[in-house]
Amino acid sequence: MSAGFTPGGPEDWWARQAQKAPEPQLPWPSVPWPPPPASSARQSPTPRLPVPEPSAWQSQVPASSSAPQFPAPQPPVPPSQSPAQRSPAPSAPSAPQSPAPSAPSAPQSPAPWPTARQSPAAQFPPLQSSVPQSSIPWSELWSWLGGRLAVAGRGLALFGLALFGLVLLGALAATLALLPFLTVNLIGTDKRGDAAAAAFLAIVAWLTVGPLLLLWMRSLARLTRKLADRWCGVPIAEPYLPRPWADGGKHGPRQWLGWLLRDQATWRDLAWVAVDGLLGWLLALLPAALLFLGILGVFAPSFASGSIRFLAIVGAAAGLWACPWLLRGYGHFAHSMLAPTKEAELALRVRQLAQTRTEAIDTSAAEIRRIERDLHDGAQARLVAMGMTLDAAGQIIDTNPDAARALLFEARDASVKALAELRDLVRGIHPPVLADRGLTDAIRALALDSPMRIDVVSDLHGRASAPVESAAYFAVSELLANVSKHAEARQTWIDIRHTDDMLRIGVTDNGHGGADPSRGSGLRGIERRLASFDGVLAVSSPPGGPTAVTMEIPCELSLPKTSSSLGTA
Repeated sequence: MSAGFTPGGPEDWWARQAQKAPEPQLPWPSVPWPPPPASSARQSPTPRLPVPEPSAWQSQVPASSSAPQFPAPQPPVPPSQSPAQRSPAPSAPSAPQSPAPSAPSAPQSPAPWPTARQSPAAQFPPLQSSVPQSSIPWSELWSWLGGRLAVAGRGLALFGLALFGLVLLGALAATLALLPFLTVNLIGTDKRGDAAAAAFLAIVAWLTVGPLLLLWMRSLARLTRKLADRWCGVPIAEPYLPRPWADGGKHGPRQWLGWLLRDQATWRDLAWVAVDGLLGWLLALLPAALLFLGILGVFAPSFASGSIRFLAIVGAAAGLWACPWLLRGYGHFAHSMLAPTKEAELALRVRQLAQTRTEAIDTSAAEIRRIERDLHDGAQARLVAMGMTLDAAGQIIDTNPDAARALLFEARDASVKALAELRDLVRGIHPPVLADRGLTDAIRALALDSPMRIDVVSDLHGRASAPVESAAYFAVSELLANVSKHAEARQTWIDIRHTDDMLRIGVTDNGHGGADPSRGSGLRGIERRLASFDGVLAVSSPPGGPTAVTMEIPCELSLPKTSSSLGTA
């Protein structure tokens, strides 16, 4: 040992420290930059770096070492603390002390520091509003009040129609009674010429003005039926007899006057105008009248006492609450007088059956002629040509076998084409897939053969009768042909449903629209086809599209279906 070296002294401690392994470098902590703003005005120009736990580097020094112990560095103070709350700087080291033999206490974790992944909303939560939220659904209340006021306005409109009917009724009464009264008075005097002129004017008024007034009353009754269906929810069918000249009969003033006066619905319209103008308007006007009295009771209290004002306000509230039922009652009242009678329904039904029977006979005759034409021009011609080819082959088979073989090949091709045409003809009469798989799969097969994209949706759980399925199939086929030729559509949707004993088929496309049954023979043919089964066709095709066609055929389903119910072609 060298002189001056004292074992256990300070030199011995420094020698041991020099022989130890170098202290590991501490990793540089990741701190968000720029740092979050501090709550105090005094802020350090550089960010505070979090220091690792003291145990991470104090463990390198043995507990039994006599090295001087320095106080552990304090954790960083978060920006939310003021400078007065920060820990003071460590003082100068005191005399070396040995650490206590007890287990070291767990270091205190620093205060939470906002990380870079936290959003500003998470660092600084919004203040909660102290204003109490209203529990009254004002939007629903205003919507309910607006609907009730609209119903009251509709009642006022129906009251206006009743007043107009009274005006027409008064004009008709004046036409029928005033001029005859003047004629009778003039007959009692010496003015025989004036009496004759008055009688002539009365007859002219009866034959011209009277029927015109009756026709206006019919228009008023038709408008009442439409409004009863739209506003009151009570549909009313029209009971009028069809015009006799619609089927090609004679058309003149005499036929028109006879058609108008012989129809019982004309006199029912007259009775409705009279009853509605005298009593029926009460149901329509009652909600608006009660509302007016309530407003008068609120804003004009000097006209009545407190009890009367209270009753007016209660009556207005009751009128607003009951106005839909009052309006519906008005619709049922109109239905009782404007709906067709049993005799009128029977007459209309007989006329419709006669018309549909005629159309069915004409359609069947046209189909028979089409089948005959297809057989004559198609398969029959090919079969005749095939027979002639076989005859020619039989004549030259011994002298020129090669030519005979070519003729036989030609006859074979002709037989294949004839068979294909016969199959197409059979499919045109009644497709085999329709007979085997039902309406849904037959329409799906039809969609697969179409160049358009067609979505087929169906919920049929049975089979309709064969004539109904055939009519529906060919109607859909005709509609798809029209869409392919004229609509320029990119996609078509077919929806098949059966509800309330009614087969409903909807065909919708995204074409340019503009379809009108009155201008085209295709839609008119579909109407005739469906009319044989009491079916109807409804077309909605505004300019620019889309076009929606709905077909309804009354029928019942039987025989459970075996195909899937949803498909895309």
